[in-house]
Amino acid sequence: MSPGRGGSERGAATAYAAVVVGVVLLLGCVLAVVAAVVVDLRRAQSAADLAALAGAVAAGTGEDPCAAAGAVAVANGAALTSCTPSGREVALEVRVDGPRWLGLSADPTARARAGPAAATVP
Repeated sequence: MSPGRGGSERGAATAYAAVVVGVVLLLGCVLAVVAAVVVDLRRAQSAADLAALAGAVAAGTGEDPCAAAGAVAVANGAALTSCTPSGREVALEVRVDGPRWLGLSADPTARARAGPAAATVP
């Protein structure tokens, strides 16, 4: 074979294709991690909202608001990290286990508050 035009570039397309596939795979992994974090943040906020509502209902009926909030948080895959009842109002924080991919180690947390609606005077 004579060293003509393109003779020194044999296999260049294979190397280029391998780089492109690697970049696409890396981008896919990064997007998967971001999606997992967003899902866990939404799950934490949902668990916090539901737990706060359960705590406020329990406070209104004379039961232990933190026990009710903790049970609802656990039922939604979260752990109750703080609970502050104030009359018929409950403020709390929950934590869910986050993804452990690519060195992530922080667990998403969320806060919520629930209680009776404030009376408005016209």
